[in-house]
Amino acid sequence: MCGIWALFGSEDDVSSQCNAVHKITHRGPDAFRIENINHFRNCCLGFHRLAIVDDIKGMQPMRLYTYPHLYLIYNGEIYNHELLEKDFDLNTSTTCDGEPIIHLYAKLGAEMAASQLDGVFAFCILDTANRKVILGRDTFGVRPMFKLYDEATGFLAVCSEAKGLFGLSHSLNDAKASIEPLLPGHVEVYDLDQDGKARFMERKRFHKIGDLPKYRTLAPPVGDEVLANIRNLFEAAVKKRLMSERRIGCLLSGGLDSSLVTALLVKDAKEQKLPYPIQTFAIGMEGSPDLQAAKTVANYLGTDHHEVVFTPEEGVRAIEDVIYHLESYDITTIRASVGMYLISQYISKKTDTVVILSGEGSDELAQGYIYFHKAPSSEEGDRESRRLLEDLYMYDVLRGDRTTSAAGLEIRVPFLDHLFTSYYLSIAPEQRKPIKGIEKYLLRSAFSDTGLLPNDILWRPKEAFSDGVSSKTKSWFSVIQDHCDQQVNEDELEQAATLYPFNTPKTKEAYYYRKIFESRFPNKSKWIPYFWMPKWCETSDPSARTLKHYK
Repeated sequence: MCGIWALFGSEDDVSSQCNAVHKITHRGPDAFRIENINHFRNCCLGFHRLAIVDDIKGMQPMRLYTYPHLYLIYNGEIYNHELLEKDFDLNTSTTCDGEPIIHLYAKLGAEMAASQLDGVFAFCILDTANRKVILGRDTFGVRPMFKLYDEATGFLAVCSEAKGLFGLSHSLNDAKASIEPLLPGHVEVYDLDQDGKARFMERKRFHKIGDLPKYRTLAPPVGDEVLANIRNLFEAAVKKRLMSERRIGCLLSGGLDSSLVTALLVKDAKEQKLPYPIQTFAIGMEGSPDLQAAKTVANYLGTDHHEVVFTPEEGVRAIEDVIYHLESYDITTIRASVGMYLISQYISKKTDTVVILSGEGSDELAQGYIYFHKAPSSEEGDRESRRLLEDLYMYDVLRGDRTTSAAGLEIRVPFLDHLFTSYYLSIAPEQRKPIKGIEKYLLRSAFSDTGLLPNDILWRPKEAFSDGVSSKTKSWFSVIQDHCDQQVNEDELEQAATLYPFNTPKTKEAYYYRKIFESRFPNKSKWIPYFWMPKWCETSDPSARTLKHYK
């Protein structure tokens, strides 16, 4: 996890604007560099580093003797970097996984270079010889990137988080200022004129969700047996994510997704003889089902398990910080983020684990949400699954990135491995839907009888993250709603449509979140195009506990 920041074509004093880069210091607590580019007026690149690979030569902006005209800043992990070196005969000079980005761009151009990368990434290349800026982001948007572009003035700035773009230009006082995310799976190219002004040239999509990757991977070849393929490809997805010179651990809720990831991580760690036991981390209020299930899994796998119990008061106090880091006012995203934020703070302060594996992406890919039981047909379920995957970067993926990066940690999500997801989506829709009243039946079946997990965990019914952390006596979302009842009065809620015409909050909880969001990010409500809600269900609340199928 790192933080990248760049500015091009500013008419203001660049040295004063560079202070904005420190708004993302939390993403890279190990080192910092900011660099003005010689002979390029009003051009600056900034980088906050979390050192994971090649501690000596991994600082950015990165330049190579072979291509001195190229500058690279990136946040990500390129898992096939060694294969790329062999396949394209790259003369690399570091062990940094991101160095091949420079070589591939020089040899293949922006779109082809991005299409060869097996991993997660957000990068910015400055090509001084051709006066171009190239931006790229991975297929699911696991690594974030925001851009501020003013076509009229030629001002362009990019940052890992939107907060690092506020205050850079007078145009930001205008409600129409264009701060928006770079679309996942896309590259964008800008030309720079002699004054350093940027002009948008093209946007191209190099990967579509569901398409097979164009690069060679270390995963075993796909055979005829579906369950074996799911098992082999997912095991490969976890294994490649052990690439690290820092300690690796795992978030463990005790549900299917995090338990599978943990079991395979422990297995791989033993095979690779990592010099430390795998640490697992669970969080919940007193007596929560997640804490109980996570302990069962940890005992079964023999992990160094850490259990964090938070009080309702601690959870409520964290909400404002959570919204600031999320840059979102979505109800279910905020509810689920509080526990993840608190446990990330614990990991950072109490342990030396830095890289965290997690189970994000499985519910969208494998139709794990409880409302998928209500899908009118398997084809409708397939369409909804693909829609969720397209929008993940604004919801669950955003939650995973921001809550962990706020504590200087790096999250890795094997369920969103490009090869694994493309294969899983190629399986017939009727096999991927809930079967026999059990969501993710196909995924569970693939690991049945392997001994990786106890059967009661492997077949444990779905528990939404914000629900799983709840105590037995009172749910987490009820705690929040009680708090919001005291913070928002009826008169305010009645005026909500006037004050917030886009995504108008319908409840006191939604109003409370929106009010905090607007105080930090005024006029940016369209970052979230809609509230995440279950489909095909009559409910006004996103909590799974409100659905009839909930077990």
